[in-house]
Amino acid sequence: MFTNSRVHTYPNHMKSSITLLLILFSVISFSQTISLEAIKSYPFPTELTSSAVGARIAWAMDEQGRRNVYVAEGPEFKPRKLTTYDQDDGQEITSLSISHNGQWVVYVRGGDHGSNWDDELIVNPSFAPSPAKTKIFSVPFAGGKNKALSEGDLPVLSPKSDVITFIKNNQAWVVPIDGSTPAKNLFTTRGTVSSLTWSPDGTRLSFVANRTDHSFVGVFTDSIQPIQWIAPSFHHDGSPRWSPDGNKLAFIRTPGSGGKPDSILQRRHQPWSILTAELATGKATQLWKAPITLKGSYPTTHGETNLHWAAGDRITFLSYQDGWPHLYSISSQGGVPLLLTPGSFMAEHISLSPDKKWLTFSANTGPDKNDLDRRHAVRVPVDKAAVEVLTPGTGLEWMPIVTGDGKTLACISATAQRSPLPAVMSFAPNQKLVLLGKELVPTTFPEKNLVTPRKVTFQSPDGVTVHADLFEPLNVKEKKPAIVYIHGGPPRQMLLGWHYSDYYSNAYASNQYLASLGFVVLSVNYRLGIGYGHDFHQPENAGLRGASEYQDIKAAGEWLAKQPNVDASRIGVYGGSYGGFLTALALGRDSKIFAAGVDIHGVHDYTTDRFRGLVNADRAVEKAPDLERAMQVGWESSPVSSVNTWVSPVLIIHGDDDRNVRFNQSTDLVKRLEKKGVSMETLVIVDDTHHWMAHKNALRVYNGTADFFVRKLKGGK
Repeated sequence: MFTNSRVHTYPNHMKSSITLLLILFSVISFSQTISLEAIKSYPFPTELTSSAVGARIAWAMDEQGRRNVYVAEGPEFKPRKLTTYDQDDGQEITSLSISHNGQWVVYVRGGDHGSNWDDELIVNPSFAPSPAKTKIFSVPFAGGKNKALSEGDLPVLSPKSDVITFIKNNQAWVVPIDGSTPAKNLFTTRGTVSSLTWSPDGTRLSFVANRTDHSFVGVFTDSIQPIQWIAPSFHHDGSPRWSPDGNKLAFIRTPGSGGKPDSILQRRHQPWSILTAELATGKATQLWKAPITLKGSYPTTHGETNLHWAAGDRITFLSYQDGWPHLYSISSQGGVPLLLTPGSFMAEHISLSPDKKWLTFSANTGPDKNDLDRRHAVRVPVDKAAVEVLTPGTGLEWMPIVTGDGKTLACISATAQRSPLPAVMSFAPNQKLVLLGKELVPTTFPEKNLVTPRKVTFQSPDGVTVHADLFEPLNVKEKKPAIVYIHGGPPRQMLLGWHYSDYYSNAYASNQYLASLGFVVLSVNYRLGIGYGHDFHQPENAGLRGASEYQDIKAAGEWLAKQPNVDASRIGVYGGSYGGFLTALALGRDSKIFAAGVDIHGVHDYTTDRFRGLVNADRAVEKAPDLERAMQVGWESSPVSSVNTWVSPVLIIHGDDDRNVRFNQSTDLVKRLEKKGVSMETLVIVDDTHHWMAHKNALRVYNGTADFFVRKLKGGK
């Protein structure tokens, strides 16, 4: 604060200089007002669901680690908070659903349901002496006290709205929805029980019993009648779906385990087929068999086969057979499948409307040239190829669902600047999208200060077109340091706006923050990712077969180095999970391009977990014909094989309760880099998982990332 009241006068040239300095000072001060804490203050909605009748919806909202259930009812759809969890304790909310009659809301609290293993186990990043267990809760839609019904997971509500079935200790259990009596085991069978599905009248329950090398579809009726096994075979059967009249089941069949060991490095068709079965006779018939091509293989995008038994006695499913993950429809009596969604785009987040006449989904298509890198809400009738993009524009919309009365579409909506929020609109084209819960976004969220990433493409050395999103700092003209961001998965696609995954919304926030600090950030959609067709998603010689996708990362660094606003000597690289793997490859193979990097819970050695089952197979004599060659290629594709040429400094980050990439992948790399003498920093997040279940840990990870790059690439603090 100035106390001197004298008035100063300056010559004109000094006035101009002072004006310029004031402008520069204001720009610098403006950029410094953006913190990661402010960017990460947005609430993130998930688990959007609706009741089977009426106009009631529910969703979970993560507000800086405080996760709660919200509900709304048409026609006003005013959000109402239903639970009162007030701690950033890492307890996620999943399996959110509304009873058929709309009176109850059921959810699971706890676990890590994005993990590869142990998803139902306790998560305790707050170090509580008595941590919360994964439990199923119910609460009246009208409001009231929520009740813990039982430890367990994956609840499925009866159409009668009276009981809930769920999985506990790998078996099926049941409990009244109001918690009036304790939960009890519903039935016991060999194997691991999953895929509980009620018949339309709520009198029977289909399920899958996985018995390691094969799996059966079963039907449970009551405690007296024996379980009915549907066409048991030496295959893996799964995804049971009831016909609307409850007399038949459709299910997916894939091969059982075993057979002569085949080539590891060679790509091959992964067979699958759709069967239907009459419950009265137990007779099963193959309805459709996937084409015996690479593109006809079992789909690996969201929801996999996305099997539904729809209206008009038609069965719908997703297949990659024409080169894109598209929806198809076929009569339950057989015939040729009808392609419902022709075009160069993918369908994901697929849902069947309550009247079973429509499929709603999110897709990267629309009238704008950049829609390939967005998501919009789309619908198509189950019996006709009549696709309608319901939410065109430059925003992003995902997880579309239809309310029970068939009048309203609900989805999650975002833009490049505005963070995700639930939204509703009339279930028809060209309708206004109404945002829900705008008041929940803190005033500290710097929406107007965020940049709009722009789409760029470039060529990799082998001619693959690489897609990327470029974040450029505002009001900066001179050459700046740059960073390549690499997503994980790898079957993911970074978008021209906020992402539908909470993990990648963190990454989007981080890229915005780095741009605010003056970095040019290039978010790379490398081959192996989704959104650009089968050949891009399933390329040759990728992963442990040769890491061909690394060419796209190297090309990204070289592309940045050629840009007029980038200082080629100050290019960094970072990413998590598979992005950590590719970050480590970049630093090991091309330290001349990448001056520093942050490797977040990456895979570093393919020859450990990935080959253990192949090397220690049950057979003492028979091995894969190319086992030794495959192990060598796997080693050469691993970052640990390039430690000898690793020069650039690195920050290694890992949570020690990681259930997607084992912590020892980083422990091993750290020891190798220490021996090599590489400049290295580490950050261990104790008792958190791959997904930073605690908000405070996400802040630690991405603030740590930014701090490292500021010090290594900008010489600052």
